[in-house]
Amino acid sequence: MPDNYDAIVVGSGISGGWAAKELTEHGLKTIVLEAGRPIDPAVDYVEHVMPYEKRYRGMGDRNRLQRYQPIQSQCGACDEYAGKFFVNDLDNPYSTPEGKPFSWIRGRQVGGKSIMWGRCVFRWSDLDYEANAKEGVAVDWPLRYKDVAPWWSYVEKFVGIQGRPEGLAQLPDGEFLKPWPMNAAEQKGREILLTKFGGERLITNMRLAVLTEDHLGRQKCHLCGNCYRGCVTLSYFSSLNSTLPAARKTGNLTLRPFSVVHSVIYDPSTKKATGVRVVDSNTKEMFDVKAKVIFLCAAALESTRILLNSATAEFPNGLGNSSGELGHNLMDHIMGGGATGELPWAKDRREVGRRPDAIYVPRFRNVKTKHPDFQRGYGFEGRAERAGWERGAEMAGFGAGFKKSLIGDLGPWEMSFDGFGEMLPRHENYIEIDPHLVDAWGIPALRIHCAYSDNELKMQDDMVVTATEMLEAMGAKNIRTFKENNAPGLVIHETGTARMGRDPKTSVLNSHNQLWDVQNVFMTDGACMTSTANQNPSITYMALTARAVDYAVGQMKRRQL
Repeated sequence: MPDNYDAIVVGSGISGGWAAKELTEHGLKTIVLEAGRPIDPAVDYVEHVMPYEKRYRGMGDRNRLQRYQPIQSQCGACDEYAGKFFVNDLDNPYSTPEGKPFSWIRGRQVGGKSIMWGRCVFRWSDLDYEANAKEGVAVDWPLRYKDVAPWWSYVEKFVGIQGRPEGLAQLPDGEFLKPWPMNAAEQKGREILLTKFGGERLITNMRLAVLTEDHLGRQKCHLCGNCYRGCVTLSYFSSLNSTLPAARKTGNLTLRPFSVVHSVIYDPSTKKATGVRVVDSNTKEMFDVKAKVIFLCAAALESTRILLNSATAEFPNGLGNSSGELGHNLMDHIMGGGATGELPWAKDRREVGRRPDAIYVPRFRNVKTKHPDFQRGYGFEGRAERAGWERGAEMAGFGAGFKKSLIGDLGPWEMSFDGFGEMLPRHENYIEIDPHLVDAWGIPALRIHCAYSDNELKMQDDMVVTATEMLEAMGAKNIRTFKENNAPGLVIHETGTARMGRDPKTSVLNSHNQLWDVQNVFMTDGACMTSTANQNPSITYMALTARAVDYAVGQMKRRQL
């Protein structure tokens, strides 16, 4: 393996895969450094494995999970099938202050968390991009919708996204494949809400990176319903299924797994980075890789951790940290507020197949009128479904008669709404290097300081109220509300810590995801975000990555990098 390339990409997940695709297609010899192992879909994808084929029948070895993955197993996808896609918490430690937990969910393998992500993809609007400036919160985004819109279109056409155009200002439409039909209960619920709330509250299809038709050599979804375990038909988007193969076709890609990046190497004489320092995760040997340009795409906290571990005499508090904002303004979304209710009018209906999508209620708070209790807003994810025969796993019974009873009566239809809301950026939510803790490769680990504010908690209260209102409007019975006490991080949408901005004195990155202080280093994962909006963020990382590569290549051609 040579040690000198045109470009280095750190991480092979959502943004790393896009960086690799775009850089190699522009003709740059590119190495992707992935901390984890390679993945063989023929072996590692297990979406069709049956419970009787697993030692614990899909229930998992609880003792093993508690010992090696106590944090990762807080995510429902970290089970007996897909637990191998989540990190070992003993090898990958971090600390938090007493009473301020943070659930850091991670995947270290080729493809990163793109293998088991939720696949929900939404554009932002200027309601989101302008909010900080209008409300005097944190700093203004250096972007607006018009800056990102063509890049959303570019990546959406490659990814393949099912969705229903709705013409909403707060949730712009994108480049959609045809959506799956909603089931009968969801379609009637949509009609009721449109009537009862005058169009303000709307049930629509989840916008999802799963194919409803064959697309660019990938097959349409066959509705097995186990997406987080892998997908042998490549029907859902991941870097392993899509962008990395595209990069490989160019002949310009070198992919090196088992490569844990320790730090960025900085040359004070040129004020540029010359490469990165890497630890081989198998041998523990350290080596350097050099390149003209570096893209940090290791996920928000890992990319910022690399910069914090790259301190120099010029940047004693982390490379590129002249603003003092590196590590600060950590955000996640807040979830776990909503309600569930039975729909008696749907009891004669059945559903065939296991659609991977859900329904979505776009944000309606603080869109046209200001809410008195909190800033920003939230959307609802949910679906209408019957309990089905699988409910028998938690019921008493045995034998043929028991099985027939489960199939003959599938139980009541229920509709659920679970809110996902915006978290405000605040300087006091931050990460730093823990001086007493290292990971399995001897690299200093993080200490994470993060907590929800009253704004997010009041928003969560309102999720319960509005979800109940919608179910009552539908004539639901046996309505059960819930408000969960989840730690930040568990939504797995951690963002911030190296925010974009208009001023190098108050931000880490400029409008092209480029470090103000070290201009051949770019960050295009969640670290770059100046605020969170309430939408799932991954499609925005993809768009910003493609946009940043286009800019970087242009700069290189003009010999300005």
